[in-house]
Amino acid sequence: MPGLYKDEAVVLKTIKLGEADRILTLMTRSHGKVRAVAKGVRKTKSRWGGRLEPFTRVDLMLYKGRKDLDTITSADILTSFDAVKKDYSRLTAAAALADIVDKITPDRERAFSTYALLVGGLQALADDKGGTVVPAFLVKLLSICGYHPELKFCAGCGDSGRLGGFSPSLGGVVCEDCYEEDESAMRMPVERIALLSRLLASEFGERASKEETEAVTSALRRYAEFHLERPLKSLHLLAVP
Repeated sequence: MPGLYKDEAVVLKTIKLGEADRILTLMTRSHGKVRAVAKGVRKTKSRWGGRLEPFTRVDLMLYKGRKDLDTITSADILTSFDAVKKDYSRLTAAAALADIVDKITPDRERAFSTYALLVGGLQALADDKGGTVVPAFLVKLLSICGYHPELKFCAGCGDSGRLGGFSPSLGGVVCEDCYEEDESAMRMPVERIALLSRLLASEFGERASKEETEAVTSALRRYAEFHLERPLKSLHLLAVP
């Protein structure tokens, strides 16, 4: 039913609507992923100011319409994440976080764990926790959204020994035999498997080389794209420091 409701949200992306409005995709705390119109936001003297920019955490009042598009009636910044927006590598990382949240989250299904993880990921970027924030976010998000990758045993045969590959189609790490049988599998040394396990289990802030970070990010991107059946273009544009 139509009516006013209050929530907090992170702005995932915006698109132009008409001459002065924008449609925002929001990841909210209590209402899941929501699309809403901000009327007049593109006007020179807009009352919104910079409060509805991507990757901003905001306190909102919205009006729920009869269709799928709500209307924002008020907005106040809770966290601006300015440090993220002023640095190119962190900005592309934030875009990657927002992109996969948008792709993996159904509309209007409450997903507080996803919202909390997104806020934590953006804060980690703002605090300059290192290049592994994106792969850490990816593996955590995939896990809580039902796409948990197997990282301890071979996803093909269940063997715990001779692990040395990663297969999106089989669902995680694979042993040497299963690696040879799966043309889509990629090589993943045990050190990178251990890094993935640490990224999943620990707080944001793991340090790793650029080569290792790019390798595990690429593996997780291919894994996510296989299971979501959608491209994650922002991960291809990621600028790893």
